[in-house]
Amino acid sequence: MGDERPPAIWLAEQRPRRPRLTAERIARAAVAVLDAEGASGLSMRRLAARLGVSAMSLYEYVNSKEDVLDLAVDEAFAEVELAAADGVPWREALAQQLRQGRDVMRRHPWLPAVMSTRALLGPNSLALSERFYAILTAAGLDGPRLTAVVGALTYYVQGYAAMENFWREVHRDPAREAELRAAAQQYLESRRADYPTLARQADLVGTDDFDESFELGLGTVLDGIEAQLRSGGGHRRRRPPR
Repeated sequence: MGDERPPAIWLAEQRPRRPRLTAERIARAAVAVLDAEGASGLSMRRLAARLGVSAMSLYEYVNSKEDVLDLAVDEAFAEVELAAADGVPWREALAQQLRQGRDVMRRHPWLPAVMSTRALLGPNSLALSERFYAILTAAGLDGPRLTAVVGALTYYVQGYAAMENFWREVHRDPAREAELRAAAQQYLESRRADYPTLARQADLVGTDDFDESFELGLGTVLDGIEAQLRSGGGHRRRRPPR
């Protein structure tokens, strides 16, 4: 059987709404439930209880929990501030937006996974995408290369935030984390004959600063994009006339 999920809430016909609830109230409440319980803890019944309404009344505004997740994702992305990019170097403008995106994903640990399953067509998501594409287009990218670069930057931040969230959820005691890193480093040293490069290069003790590591990785990705632009590789190759 195919995917029988209804279309994303942004594509569905809007129903007349009663004044007691609004999409905005539902979205804010959904974010609060997700922050407290995670994606597995979100249910229409739990959301209704937070709003002080019956679960059935929610269906006057949304078709399903899928719609609620769409609303929650877009509500979370409203926290990214859209500063004007005019006159700002493209690298600086992109880095500012990506850093904010990581901060949002850290505040809402459910977001990296949930956004992977959604059509990000809400107004806040589209505004962020429009700014992102506009910055890169003005820098000299277009076509498949532009799409690939947007993906590379987005997935870097999304994946980094997801890893960081999982790690911090498991390793909450800094002292215990330091012991684990030191033990892993000693293990690599003891197996130097089998893994000489890892033993020499993998600094498991000195890489516990997530902020520093994020910035190094982001700078490396941006360096690669800049190199493409300087070489003229950002534009779609045109076929020669026949």
